[in-house]
Amino acid sequence: MEPAQLQLLALIDRCGSMAGAAQALGRTPAAVTQQLAKAERELGTTLVHRGPRGAALTAAGALLAQHGRVIDEETQRAASGLDGLLGRLSLRLRIGAFQAAALHLLPPALTALRHRYPDADLTVTDITSDVGIDEVVAGRLDVAVIASWDTPLTPPERVTVHPLLRDPMVVVLPDDHPALAAPGPVGLAQLRDEAWVTILAGHAARAQFDRVTAAAGFVPRIRFQTASYDVAQALVGTGIGVALVSRLALAHAPGTAHRALRPPVPHRDLQVVTMTDATVTPLVAVFLRLLQDVAGKGDGDG
Repeated sequence: MEPAQLQLLALIDRCGSMAGAAQALGRTPAAVTQQLAKAERELGTTLVHRGPRGAALTAAGALLAQHGRVIDEETQRAASGLDGLLGRLSLRLRIGAFQAAALHLLPPALTALRHRYPDADLTVTDITSDVGIDEVVAGRLDVAVIASWDTPLTPPERVTVHPLLRDPMVVVLPDDHPALAAPGPVGLAQLRDEAWVTILAGHAARAQFDRVTAAAGFVPRIRFQTASYDVAQALVGTGIGVALVSRLALAHAPGTAHRALRPPVPHRDLQVVTMTDATVTPLVAVFLRLLQDVAGKGDGDG
């Protein structure tokens, strides 16, 4: 038996006629008659008595129609459940972001989103950039804000990477450092004799630091390593050394000042990762536009 045959019998019973069943299905009476005739041939029994006053089910037809009604009820439950799920998903947004983005880009975008959609179901997770794509692919996040250093990202299939902003590196110095006496950008080569506070080895930001100092012609004397730009800046404030920090991550820690770097200026690129088909969660597109608006307004030198 085919489910459509069972559903047709239930519909004939409810409508009381072949024509009524055809109208309910949006099909021609001839098509419905052919479908019923096919079922009767395959089953080897009459399912419907046709008469001048309409159609009535035989005992076999009535038995099968009961199962057709169950299929109809389950189909309606499925449709209702899907509507409920999509309704929930339409207001759900699970966001992941690394620390600097979560501090500086997310708050104004989230505030704007809450004004537009006060019933939105929002969650924000602190992530590192290296796991953002995997979290989106696994379905644990709808949006991930990540950073990459120097090397463009190659996303997997069904994933889209949306450019957000280019975040240049600046040098953070103790506020009594001699390099601050002259205005304007500082060249890395000027800092060859400094002690450095750097990001831990193995991180993409540290690999970039090693590349740019080598290009500037020196091997840096590293005094302290950390995974946090905030910690690095706090240590610079004690006079322990100098540090390269992304402009977005500037904390203006006590005892510090910063200067732009002379070209070529190292940078990191901030991107938003989503699934290519995010139509089930329409807030993804809305939030992406809000983030891009925030990034555009905040992309000046600080």
